[in-house]
Amino acid sequence: MKQRQLFLKFVRELSVRLSNPLPGLDAKLKMAPPMRNSYAYANTKSPGCSEAAILALFFPSEVHNEPAELLLTVRPEGMSNHAGQVAFPGGRCEKNESLERTALRETEEEVAIVSSSIKVLGPLTPLFIPPSNFFVHPFVGYTSNPPDLQATSDEVARIFSVPVSHLIDPSVEGMATRKIKSETHEIPFLALNGEFVWGATAMILAELISAISSMPVLNQIPS
Repeated sequence: MKQRQLFLKFVRELSVRLSNPLPGLDAKLKMAPPMRNSYAYANTKSPGCSEAAILALFFPSEVHNEPAELLLTVRPEGMSNHAGQVAFPGGRCEKNESLERTALRETEEEVAIVSSSIKVLGPLTPLFIPPSNFFVHPFVGYTSNPPDLQATSDEVARIFSVPVSHLIDPSVEGMATRKIKSETHEIPFLALNGEFVWGATAMILAELISAISSMPVLNQIPS
């Protein structure tokens, strides 16, 4: 199957998959740090929390037989929240702005992909993030052309992409010992393109991976 046809088939199947029941918090909690491994902690808004939205953006891969790639960012080390961590484009919802619009606006601001070129396919399950006090609404979308991966915001240190075949590979999952607030924990993580992905981003990715892993188009990727 030609690359373009493969990508379009991936998009069609993804659209259908997102219109059906989502894996939900069960999938997210598989990648939750131990101190957040509960339904209440992941799904309960704290008083005064802020609404936010992020975008999991797919685009055509230039690798033969690879259906698509997913865009991710890395935050600068000097940020007050989630410094140096892998993230999705996204941010706080502005007044009178829809959550979907927030995801598109933030993506354009952070990685210079024009929002009108993005098609949103559907949402994933919202997630409360205690360290930053955000209730995050993830959306999934695509752009029809491979973007120029360059950061255009001081909230992004660099950008990278992950082929879908790598994303769904079980070997990218691991456990690591990390010190958080003076306590040592065993933390689940995803190893993606040499990056250590954990916390909220890994939890959102876990639901996305669970959702797409059964899509027939992915059976066409050579092992």
